[in-house]
Amino acid sequence: MAGKKREWKRKLGKSISTIYAILVYAFIYAPIAIMVVFSFNDQKTNYYWKGFTLQWYEKLFNHSSIVEYLWNSLFIAVAATLISVIIGTIGAVGLIRFEFRMKKLVNHSLYIPIVIPEVVLGISLLMLFEIIHLPLGFFAIILSHATFCIPFVIIIMRGRLAGMDLSVEEASMDLGANRMVTFFRVTLPMLIPGIISGAFMSFTLSIDDVIISNFVSGPYSTTLPVKILSLVKTGLSPEVNALATLMIAVILLALLLNTVVQALVKRRALTHTKSYF
Repeated sequence: MAGKKREWKRKLGKSISTIYAILVYAFIYAPIAIMVVFSFNDQKTNYYWKGFTLQWYEKLFNHSSIVEYLWNSLFIAVAATLISVIIGTIGAVGLIRFEFRMKKLVNHSLYIPIVIPEVVLGISLLMLFEIIHLPLGFFAIILSHATFCIPFVIIIMRGRLAGMDLSVEEASMDLGANRMVTFFRVTLPMLIPGIISGAFMSFTLSIDDVIISNFVSGPYSTTLPVKILSLVKTGLSPEVNALATLMIAVILLALLLNTVVQALVKRRALTHTKSYF
């Protein structure tokens, strides 16, 4: 009897956990799914489904300014990602491998751009650019995006470096390689998975940003998220749904590419490992 009671409680707990998980996922993803579905709706309003159509996507791609906003977002995201990965990787190596004064303070300060509200960061960057007389536009947006992407790269790379075997680098230097050669021939290849993760994290954060971009963008450097925000102010429409769906598609494509590249890197590492035995 006691065994049946325990089994019943176990099944009840499992059922409650399953229902809870379904409700959480539905709460998170149902609005996104509805938006994607209604981007193909042959109806100007979002109240009911009338039929399938691609006319809203055709209107977007026939609208030259929308395509321009998309290219602006991609250009800024790629540039900010390159800057973030280079500076973040060098910064992570310095924080892990070298000792210096106020190292703990520098480590803690990395979290400031992450936890500070984006509105505050946007106002701060806008004031800085006005003080140094830097025109608002592409360069200002790229610098701003790199500001909040670099800490994420450093944190990812720092975790990767902390888990690395130092004996491999020591063996390289024992065999006559200097510190620079060891870094590029030994350390850097081992950091590639972390670099890829940091790059895709930076790309996703940059291409999705709207608040900071809204503060520091110029008249000819409007990004796609900023354009979506301006369209939403006039009311939801199928064009807005289609635009947002395109943004989701770009981000999902980046995540898929990240997964594929990470799998290829792991497979290559296993192949090289087996070749030594």
